[in-house]
Amino acid sequence: MDTDVADPVAVQSTWESEAAARRSKLLAPGLARPDQVAGLTGLQFFQAIFDGQVPPPPIGDTLDFLPIEMSHGRAVFQGTPLLRHYNPLGSVHGGWIATLLDSCVGCAVHTTLAAGKAYTTAELKINYVRAVTQRVPVLRAIGSVIHVGSRMATAEGRLVGPDGKLYAHASTTCFIFDAS
Repeated sequence: MDTDVADPVAVQSTWESEAAARRSKLLAPGLARPDQVAGLTGLQFFQAIFDGQVPPPPIGDTLDFLPIEMSHGRAVFQGTPLLRHYNPLGSVHGGWIATLLDSCVGCAVHTTLAAGKAYTTAELKINYVRAVTQRVPVLRAIGSVIHVGSRMATAEGRLVGPDGKLYAHASTTCFIFDAS
């Protein structure tokens, strides 16, 4: 079900301001060195990205999305659908949507991990609810953990516009392992 939003223009403005503030603090995209992340929990790793101590992954730059918020069991990414993300049918490619949702659900799991632990996606299920085009100015992928065990975790995510409309939703199962 879609969420009613009183003023989509105000929500969009707020989202764009939050993204600009976040972007201004991020380093250029790249890969964190092992010595930069050794001993960090998943949530500490994201805080190091937000504090400009380690670079955000390059995929966000490539596909025009960035992390907005990370807290224990929750991850929010924001993306801008652009013409370069279109498929031959005249809408944003499902792979772009899947990448945003995979990022929010996987990172929601990552925020719960202890130092020395890592994860990989074992399964990702996407439900596309409506087409995304450039008429949608910005989207947020909001992921939240359902369960985290010692070897497996599950999470769910929603892709929404500033008007509260749901564009897609996802669920994931992640395999947890030692990072060594």
